[in-house]
Amino acid sequence: MILFIYGDDSYRSKEKLDEIISHYKEVRKSGLNLMYVDATTGTFADFYDRFKISPMFAETKLVILKNVSSSKQFQEDFLQEITILQTLKDVIVIFEKEKIDQRLKLFKTLLKECKCQEFALLDARQVTAWVGKELEKLGAKINKDALDILARYAGNDLWRLKQEIKKLADFKRGLVIKKEDVELMVAPNIENDIFKTIDALAEKNKTRALQLLHTHLDSGENALYLLSMVAYQFRNLLMVKELSEEGLMYASIIKKSGLHPFVVKKTYFQCRQFSFEELKNIYRRIFSVDADIKIGKIEPETALDLLISKM
Repeated sequence: MILFIYGDDSYRSKEKLDEIISHYKEVRKSGLNLMYVDATTGTFADFYDRFKISPMFAETKLVILKNVSSSKQFQEDFLQEITILQTLKDVIVIFEKEKIDQRLKLFKTLLKECKCQEFALLDARQVTAWVGKELEKLGAKINKDALDILARYAGNDLWRLKQEIKKLADFKRGLVIKKEDVELMVAPNIENDIFKTIDALAEKNKTRALQLLHTHLDSGENALYLLSMVAYQFRNLLMVKELSEEGLMYASIIKKSGLHPFVVKKTYFQCRQFSFEELKNIYRRIFSVDADIKIGKIEPETALDLLISKM
């Protein structure tokens, strides 16, 4: 049997692989027939020769086969024997940590012939639910606003979120995690593409700004979430612009605004590309669009497109 594990979410795909390996070790205590093969460092012939050796104690073998898509020759040889491999009692897990090219014959064949499990990136709502469950495992509790800002800071990078969750749980030691704790302990990611989008708008490149936002929409991000990110950044731009025009220096802006130094650093340079009046008008427009969405006057994705187009 062949099991194909792939997807953009490397955290959950690796978690699934570890689960399979752990279950195999529990059932087959010897562990002598668990094999790891990396297609980038060995040939298919070597893999096949090892695979054909009769297992000790008549156990079922579990073969973890990694990076097949990185070796053209390995792919071709593997596909020639895939029918035979599928009929064997042993289990081959093909694990692709990096994003696999779905145009490959290998991908199409595995999808058609084998048992497959894809791990796509979680959207904003799913990330929030995932964080909540992980905190629950640690016996930690978090306020709703703190949960929202944590998900916003780290995005859907579950590797990073796992580390941040552990750090926050250790820091609070049984106490409820609050918004201030997240702002203190977590360096915001603030969706790098949102910064890029603002840069594109400052350069009057609306096409680029729309492309960046639609990349998120196409990957499953919620339009309202993206609008909130744009609003968040323009609110920061307004604040930093106002404080800088008062003559405050970088360190003083950080202290008075209460923003994370990372955010101030990025925002400080971006706000120079806009006049104070431009920023106020844009922020008013965002507020108006948000109100129109909430009363059902316009669809969120359409509103987002129109907002960017009119900036």
